Amino acid sequence: MIRLLIADDHYVVREGLKRILTAEEGMTVVAEAATSQDTLDQLSRVPADVVVLDMSMPGRGGLDTLREVKRARPDVGVLVFSVHSEDQFAVHVLREGGDGYLTKGSAPEEIRAALRKIHNGGKFVSPALAERLALSVGRDFDVPPHERLSPREHQVMLMLASGSRVKDIAKELCLSTKTVSTYRSRTLEKMGLLRNAELTQYALEEGMLN
Repeated sequence: MIRLLIADDHYVVREGLKRILTAEEGMTVVAEAATSQDTLDQLSRVPADVVVLDMSMPGRGGLDTLREVKRARPDVGVLVFSVHSEDQFAVHVLREGGDGYLTKGSAPEEIRAALRKIHNGGKFVSPALAERLALSVGRDFDVPPHERLSPREHQVMLMLASGSRVKDIAKELCLSTKTVSTYRSRTLEKMGLLRNAELTQYALEEGMLN
């Protein structure tokens, strides 16, 4: 039996996932969580095997929550389930210890297949992402500029590209404005850009903005 914890701040998403997953023999939802802290609290109490984790969780955020989950329960698999395309976050998720990445437009069969693979100790990525990862081995010079960013820099880059101000980003991520400004400077330097408008243009050209 695969015991699942569904972590998503949207009730409708949680209910939809429960219906999809509990219809499969051998899967059961043992807990739900709507925030990062709730996710960690539930993990300390319930015997979950795999966490289905939303990328945009209130509080710490998806990547920070992923790191905390893996630190607290390294035995637990984590499938990140996100509205964001693979190009935006999948590589970062895998680098941070995630076991799989799917968008919320994925078919029920693909979600169940991903959970089974993760439960059996494997990693789940789409064929397209697997090909990108294989091609990137030993070829860092060929990696797109945004993939050279750290997960936090990447997150800040997307928020800046979407038009968010430094002080608003700081508030949402629970960081100081000085820290966010430092991330902004590092991001621009790594990407060879000078201003936020260029980040927006880059993100649009790469299809990174919804």
